[in-house]
Amino acid sequence: MSTPREDDKERFNRKMSVQEYELIQDEDEHCLKRYRKQCMQEMHERLSFGPKFEAVHELESGEAFLEVIEKEHRMTLVVVHIYQHGVKGCEQLNSCLDCLASEYPSVKFCCIDAVATGATERFSSEVLPALLVYKAGELLGNFLAVTKHFSEEFFATDVEVFLNEYGLLPEKEFTACANDEDVGEDVE
Repeated sequence: MSTPREDDKERFNRKMSVQEYELIQDEDEHCLKRYRKQCMQEMHERLSFGPKFEAVHELESGEAFLEVIEKEHRMTLVVVHIYQHGVKGCEQLNSCLDCLASEYPSVKFCCIDAVATGATERFSSEVLPALLVYKAGELLGNFLAVTKHFSEEFFATDVEVFLNEYGLLPEKEFTACANDEDVGEDVE
């Protein structure tokens, strides 16, 4: 009969079978994939700074308009839609911005009635709807009668493509996989 110490020594010196080796290797790969996902999620959370907006904000006055431009975080992109009730394309553009606001939560999408700006002479119905894009208080894009760039029926994707052509939208945010059981996928 062997002692417990000799049994441990025998198990340590014993060679692994191919099946045991593959099982351990599969387990290691699965653990590494989970660890990589966790690291990617943590890195994304650290790099995703600033507020999340996820909706279009209605501005009530010219003062609110100036405040959102001047006081927003310097890294926050602000897209302002100037509209007027009854002007063709304004309502449709508002709907498009609602969709984009959920897809680009780090961008602050706002809208304001041209009358509320206090500058109705500058924003007549001929130049509406207008899109103004700001970052750090600086005007990056000024698009008057923006719907002239779209077909009669336009959608959020058309507005997104238009803004991306001018390099005005950030890349869409990364969303980490919530499912840890996607073992079949290769992560590199």
